[in-house]
Amino acid sequence: MHAEKKKNDKSSSRLHVRNIHQGRYDLGELIKECPDLEPFVIINKYGNETIDFFNPEAVKWLNTALLKNHYQIKFWEIPEGYLCPPIPGRVDYIHHIADLLGKSNNKIIPRGLQISCLDIGVGANGVYPIIGHAEYGWTFVGSDIDEVAVASVKNIISNNPHLINKINIRHQNNPRDIFSGVIKTGEFFDVTICNPPFHKSESDALASNARKVSNLRGKKVEDPIRNFGGRSSELWCDGGEEQFVRNMINESKRFSKSCFWFTTLISKQNHLKGAYKQLRKAKAFKVETLPMGQGNKSSRILAWTFHNKTEQRTWISKRWSDVGEEE
Repeated sequence: MHAEKKKNDKSSSRLHVRNIHQGRYDLGELIKECPDLEPFVIINKYGNETIDFFNPEAVKWLNTALLKNHYQIKFWEIPEGYLCPPIPGRVDYIHHIADLLGKSNNKIIPRGLQISCLDIGVGANGVYPIIGHAEYGWTFVGSDIDEVAVASVKNIISNNPHLINKINIRHQNNPRDIFSGVIKTGEFFDVTICNPPFHKSESDALASNARKVSNLRGKKVEDPIRNFGGRSSELWCDGGEEQFVRNMINESKRFSKSCFWFTTLISKQNHLKGAYKQLRKAKAFKVETLPMGQGNKSSRILAWTFHNKTEQRTWISKRWSDVGEEE
């Protein structure tokens, strides 16, 4: 999120071509939607209006304004200390999986309520389902092991009537499970998404954030505040991202015919090798790696399906008829 960039300058952007968050934010327009953002606007060394992205409160109010202005969200609150994710990166994930579905459907992106998505680890913010429904009209199920997070997203939904019955939230009772206990018998999803915990421990998460902030500020920072927040279940788990993704791949095999595409964000390039090995072992029919980037940060989406070509055609003919639009 580089508010310093010239407004509408898309030449150097690495965001998806359909991502509306190209260039510099129109802070004046956002303040009209959300006056609480105004106290956090500052002038940077280039003389441009921006916000302090190291301030969690500033990021929270920026997100609130963006969701109101672009995604018809009139109420959005999250508990203190929970993850407040950067909106442009979340929007990119949604557009990339839309392209993935379209690639399976003669370059026609399936849209509308018939398309069902599962967000593993929806968090307290519910941003992926909010964006996916606003951009493509999809329905979502979001799951999380944190009961406070589950209650938070349910509160967001209940206070935005257009989301009721479009986004459903389920508590994952067993933190060792990913799909089990969430996907019901006879239930089908066109795509699953996930932003897995990146780190192996709290100390690992704090050290990583300290390095990032030190690099951005050009000097060593010993005890930075996480600008996007985040609780333990959101930021770290045993084995970190690499182990979480391996567990997801293993469990996805059991739900191979319940989901068309499984996907997950992979933050570190070197985690792909182990994931590919696990997918070969699980006998995935097709694997895709979708590159993403924002500013100097690179990441990627790992996607896999167990459906062969005949099964894919059958799935599409049954579920995606007359719900598409050309890319």
